[in-house]
Amino acid sequence: MKVLLINGSPNAKGCTYTALSEVEKTLNQEGIETEIIHVGHKDIRGCIGCRKCKTTGKCVFDDIVNETAPKLAECDGIVVGSPVYYASANGTLVSFADRLFYSANCDKTMKVGAAVVSARRGGTTATFDELNKYFTISNMPIASSQYWNMVHGYTPEDVYADKEGCQIMRTLGKNMAFLIKSIQLGKEQYGLPEKEEHIFTNFSR
Repeated sequence: MKVLLINGSPNAKGCTYTALSEVEKTLNQEGIETEIIHVGHKDIRGCIGCRKCKTTGKCVFDDIVNETAPKLAECDGIVVGSPVYYASANGTLVSFADRLFYSANCDKTMKVGAAVVSARRGGTTATFDELNKYFTISNMPIASSQYWNMVHGYTPEDVYADKEGCQIMRTLGKNMAFLIKSIQLGKEQYGLPEKEEHIFTNFSR
């Protein structure tokens, strides 16, 4: 069993990474393999809606999105972490996630998702809500913690001083590991939920 952790901060070892590391350590203790992928410093353009991925199985822009897609197909869970920029996720991360979740040619059903947010002060709940939407549109259950998955601080040292925030990350790791293991048992006994043919409705006159 494996979880991908996406670092959406431009800082490789900053506050977002510190929060993700707390989750990662707990997942490892629970026997879950992990990989942190740093995307926040990359030159990642947004989706242009060309829909080429629907025929080729990959994004027309051949960058870290296409490198990550096979890993998403193979993993059992994904944690998406972002700093707060103007009460929103980092734009680079949003471009990455938009293209990854749209172009990845794999069934994401019952892969466990979780969002982690880092801020000096405010905007965390708006960003947390923004990131969770990638999971809810993909048939993915969301791992929660004892509070919203956020830490506060301007430096990694500040994050470690946020004792409650670090505990939230550890609890998230434990809950995520439990969900992944439970879903694995459920798939072995019951299989994945049966799906109806997808209905698309356009709300236009």
